[in-house]
Amino acid sequence: MNIVQPIRDAEKIEDIKNYFKEDNERNYLMFLMGLNTGLRISDILKLRVEDVKGTHIIMKEQKTGKQKMIRITPALRRELKSYIFNREDSEYLFKSRQGKNKPIGRSMAYKILQKAAKQYKLRNIGTHTLRKTFGYHFYKQTKDVAMLQELFNHSSPDITLRYIGVNQDSMDKAMIKFKI
Repeated sequence: MNIVQPIRDAEKIEDIKNYFKEDNERNYLMFLMGLNTGLRISDILKLRVEDVKGTHIIMKEQKTGKQKMIRITPALRRELKSYIFNREDSEYLFKSRQGKNKPIGRSMAYKILQKAAKQYKLRNIGTHTLRKTFGYHFYKQTKDVAMLQELFNHSSPDITLRYIGVNQDSMDKAMIKFKI
C-alpha cells in the first residue's frame, strides 16, 4: 500500500524548489502554492489570477463546499506578483497547454511531482504531498494542532496529526528505541 507522505527534509524542499524554478515557472508556482497554502491540489488548479491578487485567497473548497480564506505568505506573494504580471484576471494560474484557458488536470500535476520525486529519489510522493508537507512544517514550526486542524477542516486533532505524518514519526522513533 502506497501512503503519500510529506517531504520532511527542508533541504530536499529547497532542492525541489530550485529544480522547478529552473525547469518551469508554472510548475514552480504550483509547488510553492501547495507548500505555502495547504490547499488541496483540486482547489489549487482551479485558481485564477483574480483569486491571488489580494492578501488572501478566498474560495469555496471543492471537496467540502465550505468557504475558505487563506492568507498569502509574503514569500509566495513576491513570487506570484511577477508570475501574474500582464495576465488577465480570468486566466487560470496553472494553464494547460491544451485549449485556450483550461487548467492542468490532477493527473498532469501528479506527473509533474513524480518527475521531481524521481530526480530526488523520493518515494510516496503524490498530489497530497504538497498539502501534507505544508501541514507537517506548519505543525513543526507552531506546534498548534488546533489551528492546523481548522485550516484543514479536519474533525479532530488526531486525524490532523495522522494526516501530516507526525504520528508515524513518533511511532517510528519509538520502534527504533524499543527492545524486549
